[in-house]
Amino acid sequence: MILTKAQYDEIAQCLVSVPPTRQSLRKLKQRFPSQSQATLLSIFSQEYQKHIKRTHAKHHTSEAIESYYQRYLNGVVKNGAAPVLLDLANEVDYAPSLMARLILERFLQEHEETPPSKSIINSMLRDPSQIPDGVLANQVYQCIVNDCCYGPLVDCIKHAIGHEHEVLLRDLLLEKNLSFLDEDQLRAKGYDKTPDFILQVPVAVEGHIIHWIESKASFGDECSHHAYLHDQFWSYWNRDGISQCSSGWCGTPGLSDSSASATQSAGITGARKHFLPGIFMKCVCK
Repeated sequence: MILTKAQYDEIAQCLVSVPPTRQSLRKLKQRFPSQSQATLLSIFSQEYQKHIKRTHAKHHTSEAIESYYQRYLNGVVKNGAAPVLLDLANEVDYAPSLMARLILERFLQEHEETPPSKSIINSMLRDPSQIPDGVLANQVYQCIVNDCCYGPLVDCIKHAIGHEHEVLLRDLLLEKNLSFLDEDQLRAKGYDKTPDFILQVPVAVEGHIIHWIESKASFGDECSHHAYLHDQFWSYWNRDGISQCSSGWCGTPGLSDSSASATQSAGITGARKHFLPGIFMKCVCK
């Protein structure tokens, strides 16, 4: 499915006024039936994460944390089974999993002799049964399972989806008898940053010579393109060749002139005004 910049902007604008819930995602699908569920979910998640980054600081002041903690305590005194933390997170427009982390850290600071380490907090969020207070454990669990953008459950799902698409890409390369090295083989050779696959014999796709492939099981918006260029693509470009292919399985919109110029100068074939998800695989499989 080709997604234009105008279509992307319309979807992103629609997300400004909806809460980050599964019900909102279903409404989004009804409004944009021509877009795939994967594309809408990826845009939905990315736009919400941008919002959280913009508002993150105000939730982490000592005054805000103490206010949230006291509201949590008052809420569970009235009804410990009610989704107090989840309702609080939705009310103040903060990710439920991140709210659960704030309250858990504050609880442990009050009840433990030493400040909790990050690894202990992460372990308790992954397995709330480790939390020494049963009511808080249940509250944290409710936040984790109802958060569709943050938290250990979402991280696990993202990792599984990313691995699944790497396997699909590997199968396509093997099907077309293309010789390649994967990440594990590259790391064994001493590479630090590695694309998903380096082609041992480059191939031509739509006039571009492809040296390596990076699979992204997410939507490639303009912000993502900038981040990928800075964190990954430029180092690949310098080391592995000037023409590459970045595959965005969930699509990408048309880019601004500056972003398009930067990605095209790097030879990244996916960065064009209109991008067909999986274009490299489609071209190879003709």
